[in-house]
Amino acid sequence: MATKVVMEALSPTMEEGRLVKWLKNEGDAVKSGEPIAEVETDKAVMELVARADGVLRKRILGEGTAAPVGQLVGVIGTADENIDALVGGAGDGAGATAAAGAAAKPAEQVVAKGQETAGASSVPQNAAQSQGEASMPPQQKAGAAPPQSPGPGSQQPAPNAGPANGGQGNGGRVKSSPLARRLASERGVDLGAMQGSGPGGRIIKRDIETAAASGGGQAAARAATPVRQRSDADFDDIALTQIRKTIARRLSESIGPIPTFYLTAEIDLSRASELRDAMLETGEEYKVSFNDIVLKAVATALAQHPEVNAHWLGDKIRYHNRVHLGMAVATDDGLIVPVIFDADQKRMSEISAEAKSLAKKARERKLKPEEYTGSTFSVSNLGMFGIDQFTAIINPPEVAILAIGAVEEKPIVVDDDIVVQKRMRITMSCDHRVVDGAVGAKFLQTLRRMLENPLMLVF
Repeated sequence: MATKVVMEALSPTMEEGRLVKWLKNEGDAVKSGEPIAEVETDKAVMELVARADGVLRKRILGEGTAAPVGQLVGVIGTADENIDALVGGAGDGAGATAAAGAAAKPAEQVVAKGQETAGASSVPQNAAQSQGEASMPPQQKAGAAPPQSPGPGSQQPAPNAGPANGGQGNGGRVKSSPLARRLASERGVDLGAMQGSGPGGRIIKRDIETAAASGGGQAAARAATPVRQRSDADFDDIALTQIRKTIARRLSESIGPIPTFYLTAEIDLSRASELRDAMLETGEEYKVSFNDIVLKAVATALAQHPEVNAHWLGDKIRYHNRVHLGMAVATDDGLIVPVIFDADQKRMSEISAEAKSLAKKARERKLKPEEYTGSTFSVSNLGMFGIDQFTAIINPPEVAILAIGAVEEKPIVVDDDIVVQKRMRITMSCDHRVVDGAVGAKFLQTLRRMLENPLMLVF
């Protein structure tokens, strides 16, 4: 009996997906659980697997084409089975593929298959060192070449994972896993010149690592530089990626209906700086950034102010008894917010290590759904980009978000004397349906007390 291949919800928030590449041709044998296509979700590129044994009889959705969750994209059946009834309402598969081919050129440019390196203007190295590198794009870190600054809609072309030399896989396509293709692009490894060690000669992660170690890769810095291909026309229209569509929809849901107000405070980080320096002298395992200290302080303050650690659910307010801290991370396609769960219960060094790991996964599109869902409060830090102060947009159903500015040395009057202090401006965006002005102000008072007396965070 024929089995429908539908666009599956591959992430908790996915509403539609873009079919990046078919991994099987019509007529190819497939087994249940075997990857048959790659799909770009709102968060990452994932594999769509077969749900039955048989033959891929029809590829209905063309490469580079988006479809809502639940839509028919293909049919699996026996070689001689009549599938007219299944495909009759789906349109001509060949026509869909051909139509998609015309649109696939720009689509291929925007499908980020894993090389997640953001393109923001370069920042002085000392800013990265003082503010924290966890949420920064790789090019911003010390020793990396400064990247180009992208304009609105600017994207990087997809890594080369297409056909190389013929004879491998189906239709001349090199058989390789998505992770292997991402690593090959990052390290400059030619997939077409390799023989895979995986099932059926498939190229896997181990093959790429071996080739790169033996000199088959190019410099990582060259491979990581995001460059959008430009034409000779007056302008280029680039199709939206799934993550950019999600960002647009989610933020439109936030800034319109949510009655938002903003609270700004400036905090003295002199003692926090002394604590950070002392931790650095203790050993590499205690190396933390100002961002790590802020995350720990925010988590601890949230535990004391559950009225801010809440969700607006329309007909009720949910006050969370656990602190799951969202941390905005910049990628090529936009922001994604991985979550540090039970952050108030973790030591500062643990938060630092987890923040760096999650940021790296986010840029490489390796986050699992459970790593970017479930936050109860979020923090966005643009201080490492030299931004003094900004307002962040609340991520529904959360009721507040904290925006972190740059750490700067400023002359301040203290007891009629002028002293130089490290200062940082923070702004909290509050949903007035849940958080009143006094409630938000008390939370910031607690946060200020902890950051200006950081020993409270280590006991």
